[in-house]
Amino acid sequence: MIRRALLDVSENRWLRKHATSSRVLRRSVRRFLPGETLEEALAACSDLGKFDLSTILINVGENVADRDEAAAVTKHYLDALNRIGSYRLSIEISVKLTQIGLDLDPDFCLTNLITLLAHTRAHETTWIDMEQSSYTERTLCLFNRARQDCRNVGVCVQAYLRRTEKDVEALIATGAAVRLVKGAYNEPTEIAFSRKREVDESYFRLAKKLLGKEARRNGVRTALATHDRNLINRLTAWAGSEGMTPKELEFQMLYGIQRALQLQLAEKGYGSRVLISYGNFWFPWFMRRLAERPANVLFLARNLFSW
Repeated sequence: MIRRALLDVSENRWLRKHATSSRVLRRSVRRFLPGETLEEALAACSDLGKFDLSTILINVGENVADRDEAAAVTKHYLDALNRIGSYRLSIEISVKLTQIGLDLDPDFCLTNLITLLAHTRAHETTWIDMEQSSYTERTLCLFNRARQDCRNVGVCVQAYLRRTEKDVEALIATGAAVRLVKGAYNEPTEIAFSRKREVDESYFRLAKKLLGKEARRNGVRTALATHDRNLINRLTAWAGSEGMTPKELEFQMLYGIQRALQLQLAEKGYGSRVLISYGNFWFPWFMRRLAERPANVLFLARNLFSW
């Protein structure tokens, strides 16, 4: 019930507009966002790099409804990629297609995406975030079109969607780069699993496919995006039983969540990458992060009552 309520709040336009003026919320969100500017995000990348943690930058935002604004977002990411080029760190970017014009024109969106891919360093990946289920098919279609020209693109898939198993099988067949997440949108039960246990089991099942022999043979890059210790322990144990080394697993987690675990995984030789979000459109993003983990709600409550 709490999760669904928070997801409803994340979609409230009035709150999106006015909540960011709240000093309490702004103070609380700093645990999960190092700041609103690219400079603050890059400073966080440098700090994490001291601990051998790689990073991904995400300029939060979605559903851009103006071509000039979509072009401005694309230019911002281009500037970010140019800045990243001067760092001796592994820094990637992740973008939502509705930020760069998917709601306006798929071809316009694809052009913007390919522009970003052309400026992505050859040994790194530009990721496509997945949005609500109504965008899943369009997102995968554009991903496949972009990949015909540029191989350094990856896509996110959501374990709570019932369709994802077939999507994963298709992605494995093409040797794609895939980030696996649980999912954080309000979806009807006929489309998505609603119980935590079902989502966890779906995640574990999909992760094993993405790490399986066929996937490795096809050159799939699998990014396991989860903060769930139980899932991480199950996956590392399973990978070990399959003869895989820690270097063959990559975990991705959000800035400010499970920092000790991020460091532990890096120290053990696992790939450990931190997703750093920034920007001023942080309210819906923050509400979805609260919905994902009850512990985050307790963190917010402590801030509210200590203010």
